[in-house]
Amino acid sequence: MLVVGINGSPDNEGNTAYILKRVLDAAGRKGAETAVINVMDALEGQKWPYCKACGSPCPGICHENENLSRAYEVLSRADALVVGSPVYFGTVSAQLKAFWDKSRNLRRSKALVGKPAGAVTVAAAKYGGQETTIKAIHDILMVHGMRIVGDGSFESGAGHQGVCAQRPGSEDAFALERAEVLAEAIVEAVGD
Repeated sequence: MLVVGINGSPDNEGNTAYILKRVLDAAGRKGAETAVINVMDALEGQKWPYCKACGSPCPGICHENENLSRAYEVLSRADALVVGSPVYFGTVSAQLKAFWDKSRNLRRSKALVGKPAGAVTVAAAKYGGQETTIKAIHDILMVHGMRIVGDGSFESGAGHQGVCAQRPGSEDAFALERAEVLAEAIVEAVGD
């Protein structure tokens, strides 16, 4: 079982990466192989940092970039995803949005259809837009035909939409607890 985390933060070592790593570490303890895609690395070297819909169907020109091509290949092999983003003006980071906007070929090939996926997010304030950001992540995942998994599991009980943390993420005890539960839910969903 391969669970892939996507760090949508421009900071590969920041709060979002920390919470995402907690989910992946917990999934690893449950037997999953894990990998991380940092969107800043995947988008490096792109001529255009965003999708400009250069053709329909997508001609895949931006996929010729080795970094992005490699990231999408890892996604294609994944059994499940955990997507993380900091909150920027109540939604996902521009980098995460660009990463998914450029995934039109992945969508056309139905590479992610039916795969379970969950979300994590971190904001500066306790009520700083985490839920709207998670909903934006869920929208992206549903457009790819993925199955949304929240932070509830059979073992731990019902949860909510995903892991909502306040920075610093390493000090948000409730979010760290929910990260463990999200990992349980992801591993359970792969087994279904």
